[in-house]
Amino acid sequence: MYYFFYGFLYLVSLLPMRILYLLSDGIYGIVYYVIGYRRKVVMDNLRQAFPEKTEAERIRIAKKFYHNFIDSFVEVIKLVSANESWLHKRFTVDARVLEDVYASGKACQMHLGHTFNWEWGQIVLTALTKYQILVVYMPIGNKVFEKLFYRLRTRSGNVFLPAPNMREAIVPYLPSQYLLGLVADQCPGNMQTSYWIDFMGRATPFASGPEKGARSGHLPVVFAAIDKPRRGHYHATIKLACMDAAALPEGELTREYVRYLESVIRSRPDMWLWSHRRWKHAWKEEYESLRIDEGAMAGIPCINT
Repeated sequence: MYYFFYGFLYLVSLLPMRILYLLSDGIYGIVYYVIGYRRKVVMDNLRQAFPEKTEAERIRIAKKFYHNFIDSFVEVIKLVSANESWLHKRFTVDARVLEDVYASGKACQMHLGHTFNWEWGQIVLTALTKYQILVVYMPIGNKVFEKLFYRLRTRSGNVFLPAPNMREAIVPYLPSQYLLGLVADQCPGNMQTSYWIDFMGRATPFASGPEKGARSGHLPVVFAAIDKPRRGHYHATIKLACMDAAALPEGELTREYVRYLESVIRSRPDMWLWSHRRWKHAWKEEYESLRIDEGAMAGIPCINT
């Protein structure tokens, strides 16, 4: 089944991008208007994040999001046959900050959000840094899709570490100078070990693992954002957050990341993955000691920073 599916996608990937985007437009119409895939989740998220906007404005954002969402799938299909030269013409990265960080001799963490198209971005970055790139990811339940995505994601030599056993999977790479990519806006699984912070107007849990790992290793941390100047073309910027996470007060790195992510989302709201349920966990008084910012919930104690 895998080889049949891969062969079919290879043939589809040979089509010019203008044809693939026409295909994307057709799929968008079915997904948005006919199936209504997660449309309620998307609209609920947008109402939460942008209460100041009108419903018409939020619908426009939603439609643009769905276009980008479907585009990202046909762009992944294109990876089946696209070479590195083709990718570098369509996805550029300002990676200069990584040169100085690498010169420090330290490993590094990169924190980013679910902004399109991260699948292209991690492949392009490989040739722009001396770091061995490691990426933490959540395996796909369908074995055929998991094998396909794993093959495409690791084609440039990047190493993908499954999130469920990330601690064991990273051990062989700890002696090396690696760049660990963390899509840090995932909804955490354990509320009792998460940091809680005001995000887009609502108390929200963020996994504490990225900060704690960076602090324990005294690692530099960079933040990354992706913009889309025009359809099929992307540009990523990388910003230095700190040279030693342990030098920051506890919670400060997560706070800075969340504020950075908010600015990225507000500048291009259609580029973020609104179809995931980022606010599915409600605030409870028992999380008071995990709060890391003054914010919407007056009177809630903060971690001492």
